[in-house]
Amino acid sequence: MRIDETALDVEWADQATLAMKWGRHWADAKKELTLAEEEIKIIRSELIAHVNEDPQECCNKEKPNAADIEAYYRNHRRHKRAKTKIVELQYALNIAEVAKNEFSFTRKAALENLVNLHAQQYFAGPKIPRNLHQEVQKKRTQEKADNAVSGKMRRRK
Repeated sequence: MRIDETALDVEWADQATLAMKWGRHWADAKKELTLAEEEIKIIRSELIAHVNEDPQECCNKEKPNAADIEAYYRNHRRHKRAKTKIVELQYALNIAEVAKNEFSFTRKAALENLVNLHAQQYFAGPKIPRNLHQEVQKKRTQEKADNAVSGKMRRRK
């Protein structure tokens, strides 16, 4: 999210790429949540079918009512695990959505405002023109190095 106000041209060059990167991350998180929601529906259906096949074993009743069946599948370990996974995926989706929106909207607006300030000569600019391609490559190389280090530092569950 950081913006280098001395390199607004480089920041603008990277803005679309960053917005797409976080947009894809959000879409992947949304897809994973949708698949988990479908999985819990399958688990629920299988558990209900199991109750209907052998109600005595599952509910200790010959004819369990809807509340008995619901209590059975909601307390089943498979259903609880799937529900926990959905909560965790929803949290990850929320975080990804915040990041996507920040990169797509907030950072873009900040860049626009900084460019306006620059146009009004608010900042003292460099006197020597820069090679934009070289600056973008340098920034991407630094980001790759930062990502490699942070990836090694993350703790695995």
